[in-house]
Amino acid sequence: MSDRLCCMVMRINIDCNGCYRKVRRALLQIHELQSHLIEKKQCRVSVCGVFDPHDVAMKIRKKTNRRVEILEITEASIEGAEEKKDDNLNVSESQSQRPLLSTST
Repeated sequence: MSDRLCCMVMRINIDCNGCYRKVRRALLQIHELQSHLIEKKQCRVSVCGVFDPHDVAMKIRKKTNRRVEILEITEASIEGAEEKKDDNLNVSESQSQRPLLSTST
């Protein structure tokens, strides 16, 4: 699972500021996560990184003592993302080599 970039959306009950801080602290302690977003009013937490989604959900469940419901998991290979970046660079290079104005006589 180390070659997969995952983005996961979870539903966690965040009733008060104490619950928010507890969830935030648990997310910051998980080193596999690259970024996170806590939507307090919608009770949703979005995380991205290279991790196993079910393991992260269990860690959050154990650390916060709150029910965690996985709503959506999106996976993408890191190698594929790098290839797309290279393709985009090649396209931009080829576009910059073309003349801006063409004259025909």
